[in-house]
Parts: sequence; C-alpha cells; structure tokens
Amino acid sequence: MPKTYNIAVIPGDGTGPEVVAEGIKVLNAVSQKYGFKINLNYFNFGGDRYLKTGETLPEGAIEELKKYNAIYLGAIGHPDVKPGILEKGILLRLRFELDQYINLRPVKLYPGVECPLKDKGPEHIDFVVVRENTEGLYAGAGGVLKKGTPDEVAVQESINTRKGVERCIRYAFEYCKKRNKAKKLTLCGKTNVLTFAFDLWERTFYEVAKKYSDIKADYAHVDAITMWFVKNPEWFDVIVTDNMFGDIITDLGAMIQGGMGIAAGGNINPEGVSMFEPIGGSAPKYKGKNIINPLAAICAGGMMLEHLGEEKAGGCIEQAVMEVTGKHIKSLAAGQMGYTTTEVGDLVVDYVNKL
Repeated sequence: MPKTYNIAVIPGDGTGPEVVAEGIKVLNAVSQKYGFKINLNYFNFGGDRYLKTGETLPEGAIEELKKYNAIYLGAIGHPDVKPGILEKGILLRLRFELDQYINLRPVKLYPGVECPLKDKGPEHIDFVVVRENTEGLYAGAGGVLKKGTPDEVAVQESINTRKGVERCIRYAFEYCKKRNKAKKLTLCGKTNVLTFAFDLWERTFYEVAKKYSDIKADYAHVDAITMWFVKNPEWFDVIVTDNMFGDIITDLGAMIQGGMGIAAGGNINPEGVSMFEPIGGSAPKYKGKNIINPLAAICAGGMMLEHLGEEKAGGCIEQAVMEVTGKHIKSLAAGQMGYTTTEVGDLVVDYVNKL
C-alpha cells in the first residue's frame, strides 16, 4: 500500500488560491512519480470568512488541524480587513497554538533569477535561516497606559525562555549537520545592547555547540549580518536567531535570492503539525488575472514533502523549478514572467515528469 499524507489546505486571500492550485498540481504530479498519495482537505480561513462571520478561526479549528500531517497555506491578507486582525487571529495563532517553534527559511539563488547584488550568482547565495517562531517580541507581552494622551506609555516585552531558546538552537545544529555543506552555524543577535535576552541566547548557543564538534559555531551582531548579506552572502551556511531579527533578515534574504516570488518557508513543529507557505503576501491587486508567480508556493510544497520524509520528491520539485527559472522565466514579477500563472505550473509539472 502506498503511503498516504493528509494535508490541510488553507488557500487564503487574494492570489493565495491561485498559487496554491499550481502547487497542488505539482504535488499531484510528484506524488504519482514517487508512489505516495496526498489527501487534501480545504479550509476557508481568511478575509472573506471573517467579513461574513466576524471570526478568524472557528471554534475547534486548532484541534481539527492537529489531525493532519501538514498544513499548506496560500496567503493571508484582505484589503477590507484592518491590518493585524487576520495576521494575529490566523497566522500567529496557528504558529503559537500548534507550537510551530521554528520558522525555516532557505535563501537560495536559482539559475536564471536576477540578483540585485553585483557579481553574485547561485554559487554565492545558498544559506538557511532558522528563526525562533513562538517567543520574543511576538509573544504579545506588554501594554499601554494613558492611550491617546500626551503621557501615553507603550511597552512591548521580548520573552525568551531557556526551553524555547535551547530547542531552537538544537534544531539549528541538527539541521546544519543534516544539511552537510559548510557545517557552519552562526548565531545572529545583539549582545552588546540586548544584554539580558542575548546573554541567554549566547550562553545556550555555546553550551549546545560543545556536543557538535564537527560544526563551526560563531556569532555576529544583526546589523553586521545585514551588511554581510549584501557584501558577502557566501559566508553563511545556517543562521539561528530570535523571532524579531529573524523576521527582518529573512526579508532581506528574500530580496537577494530574487524577491518574494521565489521565497518559501516552513513553520515547523518537529513533534507535531507544521505549516508551509510562500513568503509573499496575498497581492489582491493581481487576484483573478492569472499573472501571479506561483513558484514560491510550489517551492513551499517541496519543503513540505521534504519535511514529511519524501526528500527525493521534494528535491525533484526544486530541480524542476530550477529548470524553469534557468530556461524559461523572464522575470519573477507578476505579469512579466512571459507565462501565465497556470502555464508556469504546467512547466514545473513537465520537468517533474522528465527529471
């Protein structure tokens, strides 16, 4: 009997359903090639549902999603919904309540993709950021006093626990070991200013490093890392950092790999249900025009398969995407690819079948 994976699909808002449709097209092709099955169940969580019902996630949604092997997400964000409502009510709630404590972001420049960095090519940009995903400034600790007055005070606290920091760091070392490339793990922080939080991070980092003698462990301030992403991205193999810094440097990473149209990520719970998504937003202005780039969503599907243990199938998707970027796509920008959204999906499927 072929192995079966039950996948919860959240197409989301804007162009989310369009890119998810192409990702599923590719997942179906690669599953047939490698002899496993994918059962899909769709959930209409997003802006349209919120506008109709006033709820972001219905009662019981989290427990229902725990039954699946993984979650495949399109994009969340609706022009008629105030910013923050959907992001906190759906994305952050899923990450926190499903304890997806790792945000995994590969930063890799594919052949044929234009890089904004002078004289940098695919051989220079191939690293991974491991971001802590459930603590830090995003934990929601803090408050406001005397709001709307001249004496208003706003406090936002960064929560860092030994447990949360250590499990993130251990995951990063294990990932670096499995990746087996430069075998270098860099802690990104700000020890000279954020002395309480990053003292915990740094001490834990070097304590865990003692058990990984084959991996070079080093440290860099976050401001230095942003400079080196631009000047010397080839210096990096795997980077581990906290929630806020990870959020910032991965967007810079997306730009040097060609933009949001190619960037994919995973929200990982190694012991539970993980969620995979394209990094870009819902792009509502392109909705229904069949011009949005689906490659990031397709790559997210490949990451999902690798996480589920179907590493050959996930690798096949990446190779197929590289063939498409190297031989076909003119630009990653919406409407400038030289192909429609569905045609790009068809190209990837063709290469999946040929490889």
